[in-house]
Amino acid sequence: MKKKIIALALTVFMLLGVTYVYAQGPGVGWGPKRMSESWASKGVPPLTPDQIAKFQELRQKFTAETAKLRGELLTKRLELQSLWTNPKADDKAIVEKEKELRDLQNQLKDKALQFRLESRKFLTPEQIAGLGLGCGPGRRFGGQPMMRYGWEGPRVGGFGGGF
Repeated sequence: MKKKIIALALTVFMLLGVTYVYAQGPGVGWGPKRMSESWASKGVPPLTPDQIAKFQELRQKFTAETAKLRGELLTKRLELQSLWTNPKADDKAIVEKEKELRDLQNQLKDKALQFRLESRKFLTPEQIAGLGLGCGPGRRFGGQPMMRYGWEGPRVGGFGGGF
């Protein structure tokens, strides 16, 4: 009974999260327009309206393709948290859940890499050269810290996938 309640709660939480993400719509946070403005201030040619449209279309495709994966990732994180807080949890179960979580994270990173490679195809050489501007260790786009520290140690923050 307890497992059914947890599974139901996780499903409801995942559906609400996906609904919230889609409700935000495009243009929230670090989008192509904001990226283009940032580039222009550094001498990099801004994105054209056609490039912005392509970027937004590609971003929507990426978001749709990774929605299920992000939901599974959230579920695994909650399951892992549940195992860590359970004093009777088996060590092997925790290790297995960690491996599953890592596999999902790697899948998401692969998808993000493909998104970045596809995005790069419709940029000019000058814009590609400007991609390195403002990127690096420390802060991620949207003001999120790149590394978060907690009792579980360092962890890459955010789902990224943009530039």
